This record gives sequence, structure tokens and C-alpha cells, in this order.
Amino acid sequence: MTIDSRLAERGITLPNAPAPAANYVPFVADGGTLYVSGQISQGPDGLIKGRLGDTMSVEEGAAAAQRCAVSLLAQVKAACGGDLSRLTRVLKLTGFVNSTPDFTDQPKVINGASDFFVEILGDAGRHARSAVSAASLPLGVAVEIEGIFQIKTK
Repeated sequence: MTIDSRLAERGITLPNAPAPAANYVPFVADGGTLYVSGQISQGPDGLIKGRLGDTMSVEEGAAAAQRCAVSLLAQVKAACGGDLSRLTRVLKLTGFVNSTPDFTDQPKVINGASDFFVEILGDAGRHARSAVSAASLPLGVAVEIEGIFQIKTK
């Protein structure tokens, strides 16, 4: 099965790759390594805002993290000229969780992204990872995740 067919089977449509919100590029390719800038939690209805340990549950945070993963995959697709078959591996994710000082389930929140990549890519979706707390995130979003991917060069 292709990545596109796995997404379609699960009813997931990749959005257009989100444009950068400041003075940076959405991704940089260096040979077969693709670095994707942080993607904030947003869905079809807009930004997913909240603070874990206050206004959001772990499950809601994990769903927000999955939306970050969908945006990351959209950026990978854009970087690969629309050809997701060039994606060979998720190497590393760094997840930031907007949370209260006493919240300690950041890994469970970022599992929303990790589980998504394993579900869509199988073993190629298994990756190294960090999951950390942030006192706040841009625009009040709940989660931001950046990623490093391995791609086939043309």
C-alpha cells in the first residue's frame, strides 16, 4: 500500500502545506535529510488552542498532536514535489506541549503524532523523539511539532 492509499483508507486528506508565519522556510532538504519547521496544531476548523493540565485533556492534546503530524506530512509532500513515495523514514520528532507547570504527560500528548506516523508508515514511521513542556506556544495553540525525515533524492 502507498502512503496516499493508507491516508485515504483512514479518511485523511492532507491539507495544502501551511505557509510560514514569519521569517523562515517551511522545510530545508540537505541531501536525503529533510528538516521540517514546527507545525502548529490546526485542523479544518482552524487553530486548536488550549493548555494541557488546564483547558485540555490528554486525549484532546493527542488529537492536536496528530493534526501537527498531518501538517508535517503535508510539508514532506510539498518538499518531495507531491510524491510521498520519496519519504523513506521519520527520523526524529520534537514536540512542544502548551501546559501547566505541574503537567507531566507530554509524552502521552506527542504519542498522537508518533502513533499517526507508525499507523501510516509502519516501521518507517518509528522515530527518535523529544516531548517537552512550553509555558506558551504561538497563537495560543496546544501543540507544535517539528520533524526530521529521510527522503529519496531525485
